[in-house]
Amino acid sequence: MVKETKLYDLLGVSPDADENALRKAYRKLSLKFHPDKNPGDEKAAEMFKQISAAYGVLSDSEKRTLYDQHGEEGLKEGRGGGRGGDPFDIFNMFFGGGGGRERGPKRGKDVVHQLAVTLDQFYNGVTKKLALQKTVLCSTCDGDGVKPEHSDRRDKILKCTVCRGQGVVIRQRQLGPGMIQQMQTVCDKCGGEGDKINPKYVCGVCKGNKTKKERKILEIIVDKGMEEGQKITFRGEGDQEPGIEPGNVVIVLMEKEHDTYTRKGCNLIIPMEVDLVDSLCGLKRELTTLDDRVIHVNTLPGEIISHGQLKMVKGEGMPRKGDPFNKGDLIIKFSVKLPTAEWAHNNTDKLSKLESLLPQRSIPQPLPSDDAEELYLEDYEEAKQRQNQRQSRPGPRGFFSNMHQMDDSDDDDMGGGGGHPHGQNVQCQQQ
Repeated sequence: MVKETKLYDLLGVSPDADENALRKAYRKLSLKFHPDKNPGDEKAAEMFKQISAAYGVLSDSEKRTLYDQHGEEGLKEGRGGGRGGDPFDIFNMFFGGGGGRERGPKRGKDVVHQLAVTLDQFYNGVTKKLALQKTVLCSTCDGDGVKPEHSDRRDKILKCTVCRGQGVVIRQRQLGPGMIQQMQTVCDKCGGEGDKINPKYVCGVCKGNKTKKERKILEIIVDKGMEEGQKITFRGEGDQEPGIEPGNVVIVLMEKEHDTYTRKGCNLIIPMEVDLVDSLCGLKRELTTLDDRVIHVNTLPGEIISHGQLKMVKGEGMPRKGDPFNKGDLIIKFSVKLPTAEWAHNNTDKLSKLESLLPQRSIPQPLPSDDAEELYLEDYEEAKQRQNQRQSRPGPRGFFSNMHQMDDSDDDDMGGGGGHPHGQNVQCQQQ
């Protein structure tokens, strides 16, 4: 039971509605009362605010639990609903629940699944179906494991003779002389249950296991503007076990890489390569949006596009979650493609005319000089490759290398300066 149903009534759903039903109701009402659909209608605008606030609370599992237990006052004053806190919390902190009050049924683990969604589907919204294999309580015996026609369970449930109904057994192991180790383990006979079903009265559907496997189809609604990492929770759709509250099924959205667009928040980014003539003389390009509309993007007359420059088309980005009529921006990152060397060689006679049309050089060219050495630039990678090829060839041998060795030895024999072997200089006599 919930304390209040006001927020549920605003969305027109029951208090046990799952997240999928909440999302359907909110999407329908938000489209009906959105201010863009009702310009100037203050009542519609106020209604839109109320249903958005209601969905914000009920779509958050923690806030929804707090609202269900304590109503709107609990949301305003925090956990506990303004009752001064739980008097047993101090006992729970130190003694692990020693306050003596039951904190509710044990809850099963949540089951997490990833769902791949394309950028187009995040943009337009999509409904997907996911098939799950889950464990559910046997509907024939209501999770009891006993044939339903036998109402008296006294002779149907037998206490385990091994663990005597405790579910665990004590085993002893001798470690050495006078040293014995005791270990508590789960009873193998009853699987820790403490009792077992009389074989004559075992449920024929679940074979006494109390549960069975079932195929469940979940309908997942991905709203416009949702993004990677967001979670869609189906409350109570996890695996079922006797005496345990089932956990949730959590769907985590993952974005597939798009061939053209990249998402950054509410903006879309697209790279665009343009020619030099587009950069200087004006650009007009055709783009296809993620909802298959065709738009033309243009530059103003006299506008120059630089390499690496970013430009924006306002309002053509991703829809914002909860407000799909409000979109981010489309950002275009330009790269300017220069003419090829072949084109320049074939149009050398026109380069001077092109130069006369372009702005003057910021650094004037140097005048010819007899003292300056004229050198020409070459492609760095090609020159480096040629140099590596030369270095990989074997060095010259034979006559010139022998001459080099002879010169070195002569220098050593002549005392380092072309002198006599005994260190006396040889002088030429002039007659």
